[in-house]
Amino acid sequence: MLSRTADSLYWTARYMERADFTARILDATTRLASLPASRGYSGDPWASALESSGAAAAYYAKHAVADERTVRRFLAFDTENPSSIRCCLEHARTNARSVRTALTVELWEAINRAWIDLKAFEATAHDREAFASFLDWVKSVSLAFDGAAYRTMLRNDAYWFLRIGDQIERADNTARLLDVKYHLLLPEDEEVGGGLDYFQWTTLLREVSALTAYRWVYRETIRSWLVADLLILNRQMPRSLASCQAEIVSCLDLLASAYGRRGIAQRQATHTLDRLSACTIESLFQSGLHEFISGFLAENNRLGAAISEQYLQ
Repeated sequence: MLSRTADSLYWTARYMERADFTARILDATTRLASLPASRGYSGDPWASALESSGAAAAYYAKHAVADERTVRRFLAFDTENPSSIRCCLEHARTNARSVRTALTVELWEAINRAWIDLKAFEATAHDREAFASFLDWVKSVSLAFDGAAYRTMLRNDAYWFLRIGDQIERADNTARLLDVKYHLLLPEDEEVGGGLDYFQWTTLLREVSALTAYRWVYRETIRSWLVADLLILNRQMPRSLASCQAEIVSCLDLLASAYGRRGIAQRQATHTLDRLSACTIESLFQSGLHEFISGFLAENNRLGAAISEQYLQ
C-alpha cells in the first residue's frame, strides 16, 4: 500500500471519531448547563467543553467569553476551527474520496451521505431542541461508519490503518475527558463524592456511552475511582485506554506480519500497553491521576508520530 493511501485511511478514521467525540462533549455540556442553580453548580460548562475538545486556545483567539450560542457554533459548524464537527466530516470525506478504491461502497456512502446531510442541519440547528437532534445525528453517523467498516471491509492493511486511526483518536479523547472532569469541573468548595460530583461523573459516563456498562461491571453507586478504572484499565470497555491500546497493538502486529518488519511503532505501542497492564487504580490515584493522564497523552502523541514516520510518509 502507498504511504499516502495509508495516511488518508488513518486520518479518515481519526476525523470521524473526532466528530463523534465533539458531539458527545456538546451533548454532555448541554446537560451540565441545564443543571439548576439549587444543585450548587457554579462552574462554566461551556468553558470546560472547550478544554475537553482541546479548542480553548483557538476559541479565545476569536472570542472573549464562552457562552452557549458561540461555543456551540464554534465546536459544531465553524469553518475556522479545524476540529469542528463540520470540518471533521469535510476532512474525512476529502481523505476518503482520495482513496475511494480502497473503501467498500457501503463505507464510502456512509461518509459521503454524512457530508450531504450535514448542510441541512447547519441551516436549521439553532435552538436547543434542533441542536440536540443534530448531535444525535452525528453520533448515528459515527455508528454507521463503524458498522460499515466492520461489516464490509476486508481484514487487510486498509482496515488496520482505519482501526489504528480510530483507536489513537479515541484514546486521546477518553484521556482528555477524564482529565477535564477531575481538574476543571468540580468547584473547589464542592465535596468530592457529593451530589454535584455524582452528577458530573454520571454525565461523563453518558458522554462515552458507558453508564450501563458501569452498572454491569461494578453494581454500585457512581464512584470516581471506579469510573477511572472502567475508562482507563478495563479492557472490556471499548473506549478505555487499555482497550484502545490493545487494539492498536493488535493492528500494528498484523501490519508487521503482513509487511515482514517490525519497527518503533510496534515497540512503543507494546511498551504503553505493558505499562497499562501493570497499573492498578490504587497506584494510579496515589501517583496522581492528572500526572498519569498527562503522561499517557504524551505517549499517545509520540505513538502517532511513530506510526506516521514508519508508515504514512
